Amino acid sequence: MSRAFVNEDNAAAQADQPVERQVSVQPNYVTPAGHGLLQDKVAELQALHNEQSALGDQADKQLLVNLERDLRYFHQRLQSAQVVPPATSTSKVQIGSWVTYADEQGTERRVQLVGEDQAIAAKGLINWGSPLGRALLGAQLGDEVLWQRPAGDQLIEIIRIEAV
Repeated sequence: MSRAFVNEDNAAAQADQPVERQVSVQPNYVTPAGHGLLQDKVAELQALHNEQSALGDQADKQLLVNLERDLRYFHQRLQSAQVVPPATSTSKVQIGSWVTYADEQGTERRVQLVGEDQAIAAKGLINWGSPLGRALLGAQLGDEVLWQRPAGDQLIEIIRIEAV
């Protein structure tokens, strides 16, 4: 490409700007614990931003830009958060419920339905809007539900529902 078509000043300025974090279009339902985590994250990012800002010319400019982007994202997530009351039912799956289910091979797994910012699959914290979360949400004890997975649909049975 000819250099005549490149605006180097704009290209350099855009290279320093991080890509904005995409905000989910699903409702931002959060458990009380998830709401607390969002508040903690905003406080942590604000403290880091304040530390960098206090350094003046010595501040890491790229870190400041990244912190500002993350603050915009988490402020938006906190403002849009809809805290759901703690799950109380042991017969119907709600956001916040711990659910034990068995797959077609009889393998049991235990997960908790949480908001997307709280989800950590390795710890069994599943986003309520994920394919597994949607399959479980509203199901009742003893129900068989269809989990529509990218790897293929799977029938699972609700074995236990625990309130929080």
